[in-house]
Amino acid sequence: MSQPTLVVLYGSQTGTAQDTAQRIARQAKRKCIQVQVLPLDNYNVANLIFESLVVFVCATTGQGDPPDNMKNFWMFLFKKSLPVGSLSRLDYAVLGLGDSSYPKFNFVAKKLHKRLLQLGANVLLPVGLADDQHDLGSDAVIDPWLTSFWEKVFTLYPCLADVTPLREDELLPPTYNFHFLDDLKEEPDDRLMVSKEQTIASQSHPFPARLVSNRRATERSHFQDVRHIEFDISGSGIKFGAGDVVMIRPCNAPEDIQELCQLLRLDPEVRFTLRATDTAAVPARLPQPCTVQHLIESYLDIAAVPRRSFFELLSTFATNELEREKLLEFSSAAGQNELHSYCNRPRRTALEVLADFPNTTAQIKVDYLLDLFPEIQPRSFSIASSLQTHPHKLQILVAVVQYKTKMYKIRRGLCSTWLASLDPTQGEVHVPLWVKKGSLKFPKERDTPVIMVGPGTGVAPFRAALQERISEGKTANVLFFGCRLESKDFYFRSEWEELTKAGHLILFTAFSRDQEEKVYVQHRVRENARLLWDLIANKNACFYIAGNAKQMPANVSDALKQAFQQEGGLSAEEAERMFEAMDRTGRLQSETWS
Repeated sequence: MSQPTLVVLYGSQTGTAQDTAQRIARQAKRKCIQVQVLPLDNYNVANLIFESLVVFVCATTGQGDPPDNMKNFWMFLFKKSLPVGSLSRLDYAVLGLGDSSYPKFNFVAKKLHKRLLQLGANVLLPVGLADDQHDLGSDAVIDPWLTSFWEKVFTLYPCLADVTPLREDELLPPTYNFHFLDDLKEEPDDRLMVSKEQTIASQSHPFPARLVSNRRATERSHFQDVRHIEFDISGSGIKFGAGDVVMIRPCNAPEDIQELCQLLRLDPEVRFTLRATDTAAVPARLPQPCTVQHLIESYLDIAAVPRRSFFELLSTFATNELEREKLLEFSSAAGQNELHSYCNRPRRTALEVLADFPNTTAQIKVDYLLDLFPEIQPRSFSIASSLQTHPHKLQILVAVVQYKTKMYKIRRGLCSTWLASLDPTQGEVHVPLWVKKGSLKFPKERDTPVIMVGPGTGVAPFRAALQERISEGKTANVLFFGCRLESKDFYFRSEWEELTKAGHLILFTAFSRDQEEKVYVQHRVRENARLLWDLIANKNACFYIAGNAKQMPANVSDALKQAFQQEGGLSAEEAERMFEAMDRTGRLQSETWS
């Protein structure tokens, strides 16, 4: 049997599935196997009938949804017209990346596997179900799964045993070569300029929205800085409804850019063009030519906690024996506990790792920058305003992330810190953004009541929904809002009070720290069981939960099921069935984040 070509296809939302797919591709190259790695939507799905060996690496997003870069593939694969045996020559394996704190854990990987079997494909090994919640993260499942996968491949293709693999410490060629230009500063600023004339703002063509205001929504004395931010989207053609989200890609901090340039001895002003060394496409988001400054500021994710692949590549540059040993340990399956203690628990950034390994960092070749650092991923924010109430405007509610670990410097969220730093009073500021459909859908019928549970910044999509619904004359609205202190972080208080006075809203609040005993939204749900049962059982109300994914959604769900038992006289099993039926029919929806 001739040597196979391995195709690795991924669906990735935050970059983890992409990183895993690239890791599989590197392993294939070391085994001298021809390999092609692509996001699913960049792959011509009609070619699948001719492939012999494919690995699918798929994340699950939101409430069991496929990532954005595999949605077209997903729609095609589930067409009823596809012939049952059409993939009979395909040997495949599916690796899922998920988080077991979400109810639809690894839903996409499981559903993809089922569909491929229906179409006649042959599965090589059980679906890998990696879990972010594991103490060692996804690698606890990925490592043994990959070992089994390669064993299967070598059994299928015995001819591979005759090929001498590359050593683990042998440097693979970079994906791109940098070609530096001599005329350093003659060209105008090469930042990615976006035309305001375009019709649809998208990930490849974000709209540069003018920042109108950036106000603190919490009291100055409150420990948490939360921002209410407004953008002007006039001329963008952007349309959105309640429940939709805005996507924003942040920039790195000036001091981090400066530090990386010093560590790698790079001149931020110098310009270069990129050329791919194999089939990879040059990133469309980078202008050609581009400055080092722009590459680091807008593209390289240097402030994130690095993944294991970062240490694998770094170890191949090491000439200092002590540093090399440590980096190899962090790269190995056996060293994952050590890596977690060094990197993940204290949330150490890639930049800080480079500073910890100065001898190795000095050996890094610039051509490997895009292999070493992943691309900065866009962040999604629930839109907190309605176009009916605020035409040409888009508002968000952003909690500025900062916390302490054993690291000397305070840890900061890249996007929230960057957004908080933007000051429209110091000159015009533009933020490139685009909008996509969210998972929350609100009822079209005028008389259908909605019950919304949104503690903290989880209230953002419900503010948009209330503005939209009231502008359409829909006044059957119930909101449960929770925060720590009535005087410190009661977002949009005056708006809720006005709506309540006008008879457009019933509001229940839970201020957890205003009394000795902590009171949360689930307690208020339980206390108002009679009202909720009446709205749901007799008036067909829809129920929504938005906010932090830790315990709140499960606690609110339990309180609702208790209401069904208490007021509806249902047994625990009947309450569970009613809850599941609401979920299935879209009368129960949630949008949670970890």
